[in-house]
This record gives sequence, structure tokens and C-alpha cells, in this order.
Amino acid sequence: MLVSAGVAVDTVTNCEGEDVHRLSCENGVISVQSALYGRADSVTCSEGKPPQQTSNTECSQANTVDVLKRRCDGKKVCELNTDFFKVPNPCEDTFKYLQTKYTCLPAIHQVTCERSFAHLHCDKGQVIFVYGADYGRHDKTTCSYKRPATEIENNDCSHPTSKVSESCNGKNSCTIQASNSVFGDPCFGTYKYLELAYICEYPVIIPEETVDSEYHHQSHFSPQTGSSNTMLRFRLSTTLLLAATCLLMTAVSTERVITCDDSHNVQRLSCGVGVISVQAALYGRADNETCSEGRPRGQLANTECSQVGAVDVLKRRCDGKRECELNMNVVRTSDPCYGIYKYLETNYTCFPAIHLVACERSLAHLYCDEGQVIFVYGADYGRRDQTTCSYRRPASQIENVYCSDPTSKVADSCNGKNSCTIRVSSSVFGDPCVGTYKYMELAYICEYPVVVAEKSILAY
Repeated sequence: MLVSAGVAVDTVTNCEGEDVHRLSCENGVISVQSALYGRADSVTCSEGKPPQQTSNTECSQANTVDVLKRRCDGKKVCELNTDFFKVPNPCEDTFKYLQTKYTCLPAIHQVTCERSFAHLHCDKGQVIFVYGADYGRHDKTTCSYKRPATEIENNDCSHPTSKVSESCNGKNSCTIQASNSVFGDPCFGTYKYLELAYICEYPVIIPEETVDSEYHHQSHFSPQTGSSNTMLRFRLSTTLLLAATCLLMTAVSTERVITCDDSHNVQRLSCGVGVISVQAALYGRADNETCSEGRPRGQLANTECSQVGAVDVLKRRCDGKRECELNMNVVRTSDPCYGIYKYLETNYTCFPAIHLVACERSLAHLYCDEGQVIFVYGADYGRRDQTTCSYRRPASQIENVYCSDPTSKVADSCNGKNSCTIRVSSSVFGDPCVGTYKYMELAYICEYPVVVAEKSILAY
């Protein structure tokens, strides 16, 4: 599609008086192409308006596109209030609108909670190009697990930063801490997170004499070291866009999240495509460098410290979900090494799977193509946020977001079948939180059954 038809352009228009302007990408991240606050024609947002309020079609607020790009580029979802563009008024007595055109650019999207480490990495031979990064808070749900309300109520804390690109562009891998000491504190007292998007690309070597002089001043050009007179240029071509899409849809790479030990810190795992499959987890200490800032040497000395069962906790809580947040207290069931400052390190992959959410008292339908059978990777009945299955529900039924009950009943009922229907109800799964309106979240794959001749099976 990218090769033959180009990247599709989405358009969002808000008439004056409609407060929230929302851009979103199901896959990939936002890339704003153009934006207008004002009026460019007499038809858009003209219903019920007198002709004199729609006649000025050369009205535009300066720098609108720059604001949209700064706020939204590199994010999966972006919301902003249209009041931001009303001062100064670009055309008095004209009824205006905000219109944004954007594409969804294939990229690796990553969110890292405050005081955790973001790990960016590419395949061998490729290098990182950071598309956008932001440190702050834009909603009340991300990196919110068991945080006090006062620390997540400010969701208008947006602070785009170039520090990630300055640290990571051109490298094969890069680690950066999501902390105020690195990015500054855009909203004191608010628990923040780092949201970023990047791509992996092969560096293109261009002879220096063929590069226009203007390129020497661009930040994403840098001289190659060595004897040859060449310059390294990062180029996002249509072919690389297609390759990035294929990478996101089919490849399974290992992600790593490290969260320093603190009773309030949140570890967040997420998959843009597919579902989480925890590979390994360590609560303890395996080296004397990780999470060592400001710590005395004695608290870092034991590098063979690990909590038994940490990986089982992570797998039980996170496997089969697209997003998973947990507080450090979940794994801190005992102290594996008294006096040592510890951290939680989790390695996981995004496993290609069918992700399904079904609200309470509805039916979940699982089905595969002819000849294939269902294998349930993970299922959970309860509630973990206030938005899923919340339409017109009273606040009292969606406020408990700490209701999580992994279940094997879906696997017991559906594994090995070509199709399966299961009722989402407390009569089937039990009631993990009375009075809360719940939903079932599950992940499954369709696979061809493996038939093994009986005589070839070993006696064991």
C-alpha cells in the first residue's frame, strides 16, 4: 500500500466552539502534514452562519502547524484544546475552524514511566532516528497504577524534548532515563512519563561533493569519522517505510524495561502490535551500575541478588495484554538482599496474536480459518481502567481499576476448537470486584494442529 498508493492522509476539523481537537493512529504514530486555524473556504463549518461570517477565505492563524507538530508528532493519540489558537484573533467577525491533516507514520512507539529507563535498539547494521519525544503527562491513565490522584490530575503537562534525539540518533542502541534530572520538571508534583517514537534505518552514505551546502546545517547530518570524505545521511524512504511496517507487524523483538525500586514507581510494558509475552524478570541486582545514581557503594555491592518467582508474577499479570502496569510492591514480597538498592528489570516480546475485549454480559466470539484451531494465550476478567466498557456507566461502577483476575477458563473451553463462544459474566468467571462493571480481555492465536503418528510417540 505504501509503495503503490502512498501513506493515507486523515483530516480532522473542529468548528469554532468545539473545544477538543483529537488526532489518533491505530498503528504507527502521528505525523502532522498541515494545519489551519481560520478559514480557507466558505463551505466548511458554515451551517447556520450568515454569509458575512464565512466570506473571508484568506484567514489563517500564524504558526498553527508548528504548534500541532510540536504537540502531536510522534504520539499515537493527541488531544488539545482549540482555545490555544484563538489569541490573537486572525480575523474578527469570521467564524473559524481548526483543520489538521496528518498521516500515521510507521514507527516504534514507547512509553516509559518516570524514574524508569527507556531502551531504544535496532537490528544489526541499523541505526536509530528519533521521530519525536515528550516528557510530561497527557492523560490520567498512563503510568497511573496506584499513584495518588494529586500526582496524575494535571494532564496538560506537555514538554517536547530534543534530548532523546541528541543522545540516540545514529546509534544502534541507546538507554536514557525518564527523569527530571535529564529533562527538567515541566509540572512539579505530577508523576510524569516519557513518550517517544523512533525508527530503525540503514545509514545511507552520500559522497560529500554531492550534498548541497544547505544540508551541512541540518541536525540529522554528521560527518563520518575516518579517512574517506563522506557524510552520513538518515533518509526515510518509501522502501524503509514499508520495511518498518513489516517489522512492526511480523518481527518479534525483545524489549527491556528497568524500574528503580521505590514504593510509588510504576513499571509499564506495552505492545503497539500484538500482545505481551514476558521472557525474563529480575527483582534484585545483577550489576553495580543500574539504578546506582546517588547510592553509596555498599548498597550496590551484591550483584547476585534476585527475588524468587519474579518472572511468574510478571507473566501472570501481563502475558496476553497489550498494556500492563504494576507497582513495585507487587514483586517486593520479601527482601532478597537486605541493605541492597534493588530494581525490577523485565524482558518481553510483543507476540503476534488476536486481541479481544468483551464487556460484561456480552458474548466473546473466537474463531479461526478452516483447518486451524484456537490457542488461548491469556485471558483476564475484571477492570484495569476507567475508559474500557464505560459508555454511560455510573462512575461508581468504573472507579475500581485494581480489579484483575487472570483466568484459565477461556483456554479450558476453547483451546483446540475452530470456533468458540463464551459468555462474559461473573457466573462463569466469579466476581473479582462486586459492584464494578467488568470486561474480559484475552489474546489468542490460530494455528494448524500438529498430527503425530502414535507409533512415533516416545513411551515417556
